[in-house]
Amino acid sequence: MNQKERMLAGLPYKAWLDGLTEERNENKMRIYRYNSLSPVQKEEQEQCIREILGKCGESIHIEQPFHCDYGYNIEVGNNFYSNYNLTILDVGKVVIGENVMIAPNVSIYTAGHPIHPDSRNSGYEYGIGVAIGHNVWIGGSVVINPGVTIGDNAVIGSGSVVTGDIPANVVAAGNPCRVLRQITEEDRKYYFKNREFDVADYNDGVLNMNDL
Repeated sequence: MNQKERMLAGLPYKAWLDGLTEERNENKMRIYRYNSLSPVQKEEQEQCIREILGKCGESIHIEQPFHCDYGYNIEVGNNFYSNYNLTILDVGKVVIGENVMIAPNVSIYTAGHPIHPDSRNSGYEYGIGVAIGHNVWIGGSVVINPGVTIGDNAVIGSGSVVTGDIPANVVAAGNPCRVLRQITEEDRKYYFKNREFDVADYNDGVLNMNDL
């Protein structure tokens, strides 16, 4: 196995060998072009982000600035929105489902280094994949660490550090992130805490992120 194959397999690898540095530099240029586009250049933004990401569905919008290592290890489903300053260290695979919303300053890390200083100083690092399900909302300044899976319909509270798996249909928050409660049918009628919707069309389908 060369170092890229080891990286993609989740094995210890050296990030400066076998063309990995060159791949990161090429992606940095794609990221630079994307982040330099005018906010009104919607078509150019979409074309550029599709050149960066490994796989993406329909109706996606990522606010600038956006940063990632390689891009090709990121898969995003239909109807995806990320606010400002999303950072994804995608040395491992990052798979994001449909109808996912991400608030500002979120970081998704698949990359890590050994705990012991001697092992760490050897230069070896690793990438362990992250999976985010469908209909997930991730609050501002959340950090998601390597190996985490977040289940469908989950809500992750602002400022959380997610170090372990989060099940589906829950509200979770904290450092480390933990489940606070289940999401139930009763939650449907509220838009914030105990404030009920004063409109009737909040059940009328899914927002198209290209309309933002």
